[in-house]
Amino acid sequence: MASPEKTEVFAETRGDASSGDTSSSPAHGIGEKANHNDLDQAYWYVHESNNAVEATPRELSALRRKVDWRIVPIMFCCYTMQFIDKVLLNYAAVMGLNKELKLKANEFSNAATWFFIAYLIAEVPNGIILQRVPVAKWLGANVVLWGISTACTAATHNYASLLAARIFLGIFEAAIAPSLILISSQWYTKSEAAPRFSIWYAGLGLGQIIGGIVSYAFQQVHNPSYSGWKIMFIVLGLVTVIIGFVTLFFLPDTPMQARFLSEAEKVMLLKHVAINQTGIRNKHYKASQALEVLRDIQLWLMVLLTILISISSGVITTYSATLIRNFGYKPPIAALLNMPSGIVSIASTLIVGYGVRHTSNRWAWIVACCVPGILGGGLMSFDTGNKAGQLAGIYLVNTITATLIIIYQWTGANVAGQTKRVISVALISGSFSVGNIIGPQTFQAKDAPKYTPAKITVLATQAAAALISFVLFLYYVWANKRKGIPSATEGATIGEQSEEHLWEGQTDKQNPTFRYVY
Repeated sequence: MASPEKTEVFAETRGDASSGDTSSSPAHGIGEKANHNDLDQAYWYVHESNNAVEATPRELSALRRKVDWRIVPIMFCCYTMQFIDKVLLNYAAVMGLNKELKLKANEFSNAATWFFIAYLIAEVPNGIILQRVPVAKWLGANVVLWGISTACTAATHNYASLLAARIFLGIFEAAIAPSLILISSQWYTKSEAAPRFSIWYAGLGLGQIIGGIVSYAFQQVHNPSYSGWKIMFIVLGLVTVIIGFVTLFFLPDTPMQARFLSEAEKVMLLKHVAINQTGIRNKHYKASQALEVLRDIQLWLMVLLTILISISSGVITTYSATLIRNFGYKPPIAALLNMPSGIVSIASTLIVGYGVRHTSNRWAWIVACCVPGILGGGLMSFDTGNKAGQLAGIYLVNTITATLIIIYQWTGANVAGQTKRVISVALISGSFSVGNIIGPQTFQAKDAPKYTPAKITVLATQAAAALISFVLFLYYVWANKRKGIPSATEGATIGEQSEEHLWEGQTDKQNPTFRYVY
């Protein structure tokens, strides 16, 4: 059996003669024969294997459980810490950071915004690097670096130093979403991936809960020489660094490099996920696929949807503790009252993951999450005299956090072609930044303490997001019908299609047997 490294070289150098006559391959009755340089590394791994036995449903179930326990917990920890580290500024604000750093007017909002500006800019190199380097190693290195950036926030002493710490944090955290989307999509079929995406994304909700507890705990620290919020940044930064090293050493870059799987299990897994027709690993950069991103309507609709969702999530994750404190609660109590937001986030995320796994209808699940978000935005905007109603509104708005993981999984499922996939996930991640840049800017000092314009923004963007998700559904129905009912050659079942066709790296638009899920 060839090693992954050997199969990579083999894929780049092997000619038609060494792999047999592909002109009669059943996959290529639908088009010209595949260029062997374009074939995914997974194809060569399977092709060189002597393990040709098909897996039984029982074996696949056991294999899924094995993979689940080895990769999902690591991704979950990474996502939990990226959320905690990102929103620590929110908790530090109620612990006296603004006063200690002598922040004026909108400087706190600007510090929150510059994190996402850096995040957005960093997605440009991420879109290039992720096709060239091992994904899990790139993720682990960035986790370590953002943990260091988090710890260094404790050394800030004015607005400028705080801004520098947030910018570095944004640069390194930019790797998290595209890396996890690409990694998750390698191990599961499209329907299987949905609940796994939801599990690691539920780290956001756990981060909200842990953040509240941690903030409360460090507010009990009374040290005249070193504030509680500074100790909080150091401790959590070190925790993140440890998780980063665990990621570097224990999260495989691809199934072919998973030390915890036997060679037979690797081949079983690769054959199982071949049905996705989205590939595992291919370093061959294709400019035509990059240009296709610019012309793909689905991606621009997805970008708009992500921005609308992220405007609301940016408001609620950055300012929820501040809003609760402005209801008249003391800072420690405000931190604890923010914890139910995490419970709502976890519940909604796991429910939609289960729902998509068994019913599909991703667009409908997005609408279902937006409805309570709209109600919450209404309570926050118009029920201003009722403290309980305002608090309920904040909790309800947290259901919208689940919509983002649907978008991530939707992108991973509906975009094929390695170059196009890497650029697309970076584009969607960058769109998340745009929304989060806009969201905090709706909180202006002149609107304190009610911040009514920001609350109305939450209401409006959720309504618009529900509409765009329905438009995406209509687009996918149209796109599938446009490809038509498969012909006798095109419509072969996955088992009847050759392995070459399943791994030849075509984009979703180029591949006539690729069907969009919605």
